[in-house]
Order: sequence, then structure tokens, then C-alpha cells
Amino acid sequence: MTSNQFASLPDFKDKEAELMRTRRHLHANPELSFEERETAAYVAERLEAWGYEVTRNVGGHGVVGRLKQGAGGRSIAIRADMDALPIVEETGLPYASTKPGVMHACGHDGHTTMLLGAAEYLARTRHFTGTVNLIFQPAEEAGKVSGAQAMIADGLFERFPCDAIFGLHNHPGAPAGSFLTRSGPLMAAADTATITITGRGGHASRPHLAVDPIVTAANLVMTLQTVVSRSVNPTETAVVTVGTIHGGTASNVIPERAEIAASIRSFSPEVRKTLEQRIRAIAAAVAEAHGATVDIDWEHGYPVVVNAPEETAFATEVVTELVGAENVSECPLIPGSEDFAYFLEHKPGCFLRLGNGEGSAFLHNPKYDFNDASLTTGAALWARLAERYLQA
Repeated sequence: MTSNQFASLPDFKDKEAELMRTRRHLHANPELSFEERETAAYVAERLEAWGYEVTRNVGGHGVVGRLKQGAGGRSIAIRADMDALPIVEETGLPYASTKPGVMHACGHDGHTTMLLGAAEYLARTRHFTGTVNLIFQPAEEAGKVSGAQAMIADGLFERFPCDAIFGLHNHPGAPAGSFLTRSGPLMAAADTATITITGRGGHASRPHLAVDPIVTAANLVMTLQTVVSRSVNPTETAVVTVGTIHGGTASNVIPERAEIAASIRSFSPEVRKTLEQRIRAIAAAVAEAHGATVDIDWEHGYPVVVNAPEETAFATEVVTELVGAENVSECPLIPGSEDFAYFLEHKPGCFLRLGNGEGSAFLHNPKYDFNDASLTTGAALWARLAERYLQA
């Protein structure tokens, strides 16, 4: 097959309206992490109608569609996430969420639609030799125990072997239909530290008889701001943000306890380890200096998304062929996290970013909406990537 025979944007021109209807149906019917029953059924039924070998309930409501063609021995996996967020939608769109307090504020409706678009094309044209595994993943937004972890634990890669895995996320602020790629670390590891400070309660008028955990917490919040600036190499990137602080119920009472919670982001295992060591040490030292004690609940979240060099070079080549070099750029490091990282710990692959429009609302914003102008671009990408990877 010559290069101009691979899937291209014009191949999906007549699918624009259908993809838009699919995306808006999914947008109007969002489901939270681990509750994606209707979405999974919708995906599975479509894949089955197109001739895929479909496996349901992989790691919860995960769906895997498998399509074999020819005698090729290579196999590829492409993943889309399906879950929504607990956010009250404020878009005012005619296809806005019909479920109060739940909306697709991260674009997973678009991700699912694009992979379905590619699935239909690949089943109809079959211009490849090998095996395509399409992974529709639940619970990317779950945090502590995510859908990627659940699918892997359910034997994803043993049951559906692949040589490489690819995925993408939409990128507000970048032009619709453009791509951002980056080899190596792309998105951050995300950990959470909940620090409970125990002092000795007392009357506000007699602070000398108490050990004030609120003063201790206030000092700790400020001291934690030195962790990145004084314990991490300036050429590295890290974030420590204290997002909550709670303590006390009345102005004339010194409470027994106070609690702070911090989000910690890093782009390498070494920096991640350093951040935990320094935060634990600083919390203990500040508490001791004030006569208090401290207990830390450290939750290790998603690891760093690390794109493999070979697969990233391949994906960059494919998107450049698809949309032109002027619409492909290097992606900056993204402090947000993504559970696609777990897949990349098991298989080489690449996670891409697809522009959602320069005027797009931010992700996880009640006014966010996936840009339908990117649907055919994403569908064409996945079709072309699969064909190129499994070319005869």
C-alpha cells in the first residue's frame, strides 16, 4: 500500500454528521467512573454490528473490540476513556447532560466517538494485516483505583496481546485539528498527602496552656513552599500545592487537631521520591518545633506518562502525514496526570494531545465542551495509525 492509500481526512468527510450525533448522544448521557453501563453497552453493540470480536466487562465496564485481518503477526492497541465527572454542566447547549450533577467535562465523549469512527472505517476497509485491539476504558477519572489498573489486573495484555499501545487527550488552547507530541515524560505523577496535626486543645485566652495545631499547620503550609525551590534541581519540574486546610469550630477554642491536604506533582521517579522524603521530614520537624505530633496519609496516585521514543516518532510521523507539519508541535510538560501511564508501564507506546480550540474552556470546567471540529481528525488519525502500524 502506498502512503496515499492510508486513511486521510477526506475519507471521513461524509461521516462528520454521524460522528457529531454520536458524540452529542454520549455527552447528553454521561456516566461516572465505574458506572459506565449504558456507555459500554452502546460501544459494544456498535462494535459487534461492525464485525468485531467484542469482550465486555474487562476491569469493570471496560470493552475491548478485536479485529483480525490477513496473516500479519503484529498487533496494536488504541485506547479511549469513557467516564464523566461529578460536575454540574453550565454550557446551556441543546445536548447538555440530562443527568444532574454529571457531565463530560473532560472530553471523554469525544475520545470514545473518535475511536468508534476509526473502528467503523477499519472494519469496512480492512486495509491492514494483523490485529487491532480497541480498548474502551472505564474510570480514568477514578483516581485511587482507576480503570486502567482494573483492566490490567483483569488480564488485559494477556487476553489481548499487543506490540504497542496508543492514546490521546484533547488539549484546550491548541487549534482544533492540531496535534502535540512529546517523547519521554509528558504528564506528571500525582500524589496526595493528607497531614493530620495533633496538638492540645484549650481556651483561646490561655494559649500557653495549649499546643495550637492551627499555628503549626500555618507554619507547615508556608514551609512546604520551599520543597520545590530548595530540594528539587532547578532543571527539573515539580509542584506542591496545599489545597485544603481544616481546623477548629469556634474563635475562642484552640482545637485538638488540624488537617491539611496537598497535591504533589512530579515528572521522574527520583523527584517523586525526593518530594515524599522532604515533605515527611518537614512535617515532622515543624510539628516537633511546636510541640505537636503529625500523622501523614500518603496516597500514591497515577505515575508519570512516559512516551517511548520509537512509538512517539512513529505517531509524530503519522500525524504529520495527516494534518501537515504546520499543525504538529512539541507538547510542553503537563502537570496534570493520566492513568494511561499504567499501560505504558507494561507496553511501549505514545500518548498524544489533540487541539480542542484556542477558545475552549479548560478541562473539568462546567462550561467545557469537546470540539466537534476535531472528531474527523481524531478518527482519521486512529485509522491511519493502525493501517500504518499493520501495513502489508
